Order: sequence, then C-alpha cells, then structure tokens
Amino acid sequence: MEIKNIIFDFGGVLMDWNPRYFFKAYFNNDEKMEYFLENIAQTSWNEEQDRGRTLSEGTEIQVKKFPDWEKEIRAYYDNWTTMLKSDIPDNVEVLRKLGKTHYHLFGLTNWSEETFPYALETYDFFQLFDGKIVVSGTEKLIKPDPKIWHILLERYNLQAQESVFIDDNPKNIEIAQSLGFATVHITPETNLEQELIDLGIQFG
Repeated sequence: MEIKNIIFDFGGVLMDWNPRYFFKAYFNNDEKMEYFLENIAQTSWNEEQDRGRTLSEGTEIQVKKFPDWEKEIRAYYDNWTTMLKSDIPDNVEVLRKLGKTHYHLFGLTNWSEETFPYALETYDFFQLFDGKIVVSGTEKLIKPDPKIWHILLERYNLQAQESVFIDDNPKNIEIAQSLGFATVHITPETNLEQELIDLGIQFG
C-alpha cells in the first residue's frame, strides 16, 4: 500500500531534550546527578507529567516523598527549558524536505501539556505539522499505550498501512508495527532520509 502519511515522535527525533543539560552544571558531580535522575526525579515520574499530571502536582508529590531533595526537585521544571537543548538538525532538515512534498505530516509525542507550547513557539519547524499533533499530556495517555495511536488514526482519518511512524523508543516502534505502521527506529547512527527512501518515500 502506498505511503501517504509520515508521523514523527519529537523527543530524541526532532528535539534534543535531556535533564543532564541542566543538572550537570547544577550538581557538578556526575555520580550525584545520576543518582538523582535514577532514584529521585526518575523517568517514570516525569512520564506522569507527560500523561497529564500537572507539573506542580508532580513536583509536590516528589518533594513529599524525598524532602531532603526538595531544592533539586523544584529545580527540575523551573529549569526545563535548559534541558531542551536544541533541535536535531539532520532530522529537522529531512522534515523540512518532506514539507515540500505531497506527504501528510503528523506528530505523536509524549510531552507535558504545560511545557509543549514552549517548544511550539520556539522552533519554527513545528509549523510544518499544521497543528496535526497528538500530545500525550492533552490526551491523558502516553506511548506505548496503543490507544494514543488510535486517537491519531481516528482524529485525522488515517490508515496505519498508509503511514510511517518514526520514534527513538524501541517499545513504541514495536507497538506501532503491531498496529500496521511502517516504522523507522531512530538511533544516533540513523540516516533518516535514507531509511524513508528505503520505504518508498520520494523526496522529489
């Protein structure tokens, strides 16, 4: 079946976000930083904000659990924009090329509803999606829950078999494949344009 739609995850695909970009200088001690990110402000905690919990509620929950780390926990979302270091230029260039083709572009991202507007306003390439972006924090669902892909398909009347899904998380790729999407798994070595060409995408 001919590919008509190309769906991008954002973090790790188009945006370089990592809490270490802030906390490396904050702690000036890699061991302490890693302990904090693995045990106090861990990924599973941040994901609940991506699922729709407010930043303030998430912060207060963690401060209550780990009062000795209150200052560091409060610093997390206060300095979130520093963690969003930059775009990922090679992949953004591919997105811009796709914007000049007949393919339809969509976003499907695990992102807090409160922080996503900053990225939207700061990086102009998001305009290429023409508002066709499903944000986990708004939907109160996060990947890899298959329901969030179904929201995308139903909202924009898409067929998975006519769509390519691009993500850096292997679990998300696995679920997308099970739903019938063609996929590109982004790693630091991935040549996104070539991967899409291999799937039959034409850049003109």
